[in-house]
Amino acid sequence: MLSSSHILVTMILLPLLGSFLNGIVIRPAFAKRAGVIATFFAASSFACAVFLFFSLSHDVKAINWSTNWFTVGEFHQQWGFKFDALTAVMALVVTGIGSLIHLYSIGYMAEERGPSRYFAYLNLFLFNMLVLIASDNLLGLFVGWEGVGLCSYLLIGYWYEDIDKAKAGMKAFLVNRIGDAGFLIGMFYCYQIFHTIRFDEIAQLLATSSQFDLHLLNIVAFFLFVGASGKSAQIPLYVWLPDAMAGPTPVSALIHAATMVTAGVYLICRMNFLYMLTADANVLIAWIGAGTALFAALIAMAQSDIKKVLAYSTVSQLGLMFLAVGSRAYFAAVFHLMTHAFFKALLFLGAGSVIHGLHGEQNIFNMGGLRKKMPGTFLTCLIATAAICGIPPLSGFFSKDTILFSALASGSTQSSLLWGVALVASTLTAFYMTRMFVLVFLGNYRGEAHPHESPWVMMLPLLILAVGSALTGFLGVPHGLHFMPNLMGHYLASVLVEFPEQATLISEHAAMFVATGLALFGISVGWFFYSRPSRAESAYKVLKPMHLIFSNKFWIDELYGIVFLAPFKAISSFFSSFVDPTVIDGLALLPVRISSGVSVIINVIQSGLVQFYLMILLLGGLWVLWSSLKGWVI
Repeated sequence: MLSSSHILVTMILLPLLGSFLNGIVIRPAFAKRAGVIATFFAASSFACAVFLFFSLSHDVKAINWSTNWFTVGEFHQQWGFKFDALTAVMALVVTGIGSLIHLYSIGYMAEERGPSRYFAYLNLFLFNMLVLIASDNLLGLFVGWEGVGLCSYLLIGYWYEDIDKAKAGMKAFLVNRIGDAGFLIGMFYCYQIFHTIRFDEIAQLLATSSQFDLHLLNIVAFFLFVGASGKSAQIPLYVWLPDAMAGPTPVSALIHAATMVTAGVYLICRMNFLYMLTADANVLIAWIGAGTALFAALIAMAQSDIKKVLAYSTVSQLGLMFLAVGSRAYFAAVFHLMTHAFFKALLFLGAGSVIHGLHGEQNIFNMGGLRKKMPGTFLTCLIATAAICGIPPLSGFFSKDTILFSALASGSTQSSLLWGVALVASTLTAFYMTRMFVLVFLGNYRGEAHPHESPWVMMLPLLILAVGSALTGFLGVPHGLHFMPNLMGHYLASVLVEFPEQATLISEHAAMFVATGLALFGISVGWFFYSRPSRAESAYKVLKPMHLIFSNKFWIDELYGIVFLAPFKAISSFFSSFVDPTVIDGLALLPVRISSGVSVIINVIQSGLVQFYLMILLLGGLWVLWSSLKGWVI
C-alpha cells in the first residue's frame, strides 16, 4: 500500500504523465480522446489531494517527501515536497477547479483540429502548479514558478498562426521575466542571510533568533514581492494579463483567474513568517495592492470585450489580496484567493459559454437578451456576478469583507485611507460587473449570430462552480458574525501567523454594512444606466473624457512603448545594423579573411606552371647576383 508521501508524489506526477501521453505517445492515434485522457489524470490528481487532505490531523501537521537533488561546493540542495494545511487548500483549488476546466475544455475545443497539443499543455501546467505549491523550499518553488510561466506562454499563444495572439504570449513571457529577476535576487539574499532556502528552517531561525538585520529582511521581502507582482499582475507589471485573454477562454479561467496569477499571493503567504517582521515592505505591498485594485476597476468600467472586463476584474481582485497580505492578514488573502477561484473561474467559463453560443462574438454591445436563449449560463453567471459584487450570503461577501476589515484593523497609520480606497474599488466592481451582466443577458438581443446553449460537458462545470461560488464563503465566516465558527481560519492557524487586530473607528458589523451598502449602490447605478440604452448614451456624452481615458487604459501600454520599448528597439537596431555585422561578424570572420588572403598569394605562387617557376628562379638568381655585385662594388 502506498504511503502518504508516495501519494503526494503521485498527485504531482499524474498530470505530467497525462501531458506526456497526449503530447508524445498517443497523440496521432487518439487526438479526439485527448480531452478525456487529460481530464482523467487531472481528476486522479484531485482524488490524491482529497486523500492527503483527510490524512492531515492534529498529530500529522504535514506530509513530507524529499530526495537528493544536487551539490555545488558547500551548497547541498534536496528536492522536497511538503503537504500542509496551506498546500492542501491550494492543491484542492488547483486540481479541483483544474479538473472542471479540463472537462469544460472537451466541449469548448471540440472543433479544434489538434486538441492533443492543447490538453498536453493544460496537463503540463497543472503539474508545474503542483510543484510550485508543494515545494518545501524557494528553489523548488521557483522551478514550478518558471514552469507555469512557460505553460502560460504556450497556452496564450496556442493559436500561434495569429501574430497578435503570438505577441500576447511573448508579452506575458517577457514581462514575467522582469518579476522573476526580482524573485531570484530575493532568493539569493535569502540564502546569504539564512544560509538555507527551506521554508521551515527560515521560519525556525526567525523564531529563535533576533540577530537578523531588519533592513536586510526588508530587502528580501521587497525583491520577493517584485517576483510576486509580476506573476500576480500588480502595478507596474500588470500589463501582460489583459493581453493574455488572446488564448482559449478555458485557459483564462484556469491560469489567469484560479491558479497561476495567485502564485504571487501564495508566495508571500508561504513566507508569512518573514513578512510579519518587514513593516516597511508591508506598507509598499498594501499601497500597491490597493492602488492596483482601484486602477484596474476604473479601466474595467469602459471595456467592451467580455474577456477584457473579466481580465481587469482579476487584476483588481488580486490587488485586494495584496492589500490583505500587506496588512498582514494572510488568512484573508488565502480565503479570498479560494472564493475568487470559484466565482472568477465561473465567470470566465460563463463568458466562454456565451462566446461559444455566439460563434466567437466577444463584444458585449453585440449581445443582450441571452437570458432566454442560454438560461443555464444566465443562472450560473448571475450567482458568480452577485458573489464578486459582495452580496450576502454568497462567498465573495465573506471573503471580500474579511479583507476590507483586516485593512481597517491593521494598525497602520494609513489603514483608514487604505480601507477607503479598497471600498471605492469594491463599489466600482459592483458597477462594472452589473454593466456587463445587463448588457450580456438582459434587454434585447443586438447581435447577428443565432445564440444557443452550450452542451452538458460545458454546463456541468458551470453548475458545480456555481455551488462553490455560493457556499464556500461559509468556510471562513468572520469572527464578528458569531453564527458559526471560522472553519478555514482554524484549519490554517498552524501555518499562517495572524497579526492581532487593532482598534478601529467602526465595528466589524458596521464595516460590513457599509461595504454591502456600497455594493448595492454600485449595482443600482449599473442597473439604472444600462437597463435602458438611452440613459447610458446620455451618461456617455457627459462623461466622454473619462470614458476615453478608461477605455484607452490610461495609455499605459503606449507609455511603456515610448519609455522602454522605443529605446530598446533603437539600441537593438543599432546593434543589428552596425555592431553585429561590422564588429562582431568582422572579428569572427577576421581569421577567415586573413586565411583567404594568404591563400590567394599562395595560389599565385603555387600555380603549377613550369614557365612561372623558371621565371621565379631566374629572378631570384638575378637578385642574388645583383646583391653580390653590389657588395663587391662597394
